[in-house]
Amino acid sequence: MDRTSGKILAYIRENPDITIPELSLLLENTERSVERNISQLQKDKKLSRIGPAKGGHWEVIGD
Repeated sequence: MDRTSGKILAYIRENPDITIPELSLLLENTERSVERNISQLQKDKKLSRIGPAKGGHWEVIGD
């Protein structure tokens, strides 16, 4: 796992309701880059989205 993915998981642990635009600002990275990292984390079964895009939340798996 790279540093960006680790930071994403750390921010999500702190705030499961965080949005991709908010993560983008915190990481000083593009939204597309954050989306790619999240997609990989989901494929690796380290992150899951619970509920809809609006109103749902993130869940770190294996924490």
